[in-house]
Amino acid sequence: MHATLTAKVESWDEKPFRELEDGRKLTRASVKQTISGDLAGECSVEWLMAYRADGTADYVGYAFVEGLLTGRAGTFAVRTVGTFDGKEASGSWDIVDGSAAGDLQGLSGSGTFTAPHGSEASVELDYSLS
Repeated sequence: MHATLTAKVESWDEKPFRELEDGRKLTRASVKQTISGDLAGECSVEWLMAYRADGTADYVGYAFVEGLLTGRAGTFAVRTVGTFDGKEASGSWDIVDGSAAGDLQGLSGSGTFTAPHGSEASVELDYSLS
């Protein structure tokens, strides 16, 4: 099955834990999002980000999603890995095996996302429900 959704940033709290004089830095971002589309609900994300001197970055993180997918309510965790080229973030969205609960128990899948600098991401998710 396929789902298309939008994730709108409601809050973004990013703090550096290592900064270097040349502009490189490591940060942790705590983000809350509202999700709409084929999946509707809320998402809380923790990202670890590695910025280069030119402002581009790589990041990894985990998200906890609570919502409604095809009429089924539940929760699940997602692993995200991506890059930020200075204008747009992009990457992968992988449902953590065995993390789904409620009516979404048995959910698995993966997808991609893009997010122009700003407050909204587009996600394409291919999934199965057993």
